[in-house]
Amino acid sequence: MTEGARVTVVTGASSGIGRAVALQSAAAGDHVVLVARGEPPLQQVAQECETSGAASTLVLTTDVGDDAQVDKMVTAVTSQHGRIDAVVHCAGVVAYGRTEEVPAEVFEGVLRTNLTGSVNVARHTIPVLRAQGAGSLVLFGSVIGHISVPGMSAYVLSKWGVRALARQLQLENRDLDDVTIAYIAPGGVDTPIYEQAANYDGFAGRPPPPVLSPERVARIALQRLDRHRARTQIGIANDVMRFGFNALPWAFDFLVGPLFRTMASDRTTRVEPTEGNVLESHFAGNQARGAQGSALVGIGRNVLAKVTGKDSA
Repeated sequence: MTEGARVTVVTGASSGIGRAVALQSAAAGDHVVLVARGEPPLQQVAQECETSGAASTLVLTTDVGDDAQVDKMVTAVTSQHGRIDAVVHCAGVVAYGRTEEVPAEVFEGVLRTNLTGSVNVARHTIPVLRAQGAGSLVLFGSVIGHISVPGMSAYVLSKWGVRALARQLQLENRDLDDVTIAYIAPGGVDTPIYEQAANYDGFAGRPPPPVLSPERVARIALQRLDRHRARTQIGIANDVMRFGFNALPWAFDFLVGPLFRTMASDRTTRVEPTEGNVLESHFAGNQARGAQGSALVGIGRNVLAKVTGKDSA
């Protein structure tokens, strides 16, 4: 083991923010443990991490929604490295559709990965951190864990739950100064999660502006390992949305429907119902960034389609 190198576990490491975290952790010379459901994309990320300078890489195919698999994953890490210095939990999936439209198994699949997965990761990693007397767990929420938006009930519920879980864990671990729990809530991020989502809304989702890069979000997450802050909102738009939701609920409720349709979906193209990657990983879609292009161009197309009567809705 490289002396002084940090052992960093990254879940959701095959795509999006998790992939960016893994590559930046590797560039810092960490021992990087790559965790996700699909092995082929993880092996590709492992090669990229080794090229970037990782002290070592370890690929552990794991469904975070399965408690036994998470237990096995943590045991494998501690068996190889003897410790865990940081866990950055990025695994997540999305489903679009009204509450009654999303099939039960898909709705539960979102909760299973996003919320139960977070609980499982905490359940098995926090005892390791506490036994060491040091270490960090970073949980990823979302601005949607602070507000409500139409047609994303499963995701909203899961991210409100992750925020509550993070707060609970922070309270439960206040007795050890060097064991830290951080919560990060980004807004729209340019990742494939929107394209890979389950969809029963009829229209593709997209990240609303201002769209953050996964690399920027990853940098902030890794900074929290060294400069701890319990709760972090990323992007001033988050503050605007949270203010409207809490201080002006009547205005928020009136505006969120039309604004969400215009800014966070593609209203020009119909999408057939799909389970997306909620129930199983889709290897081909696992990339660092999405492929939806400029958010402002997308908004412009939505507005033009509405004005000209070509809106597919």
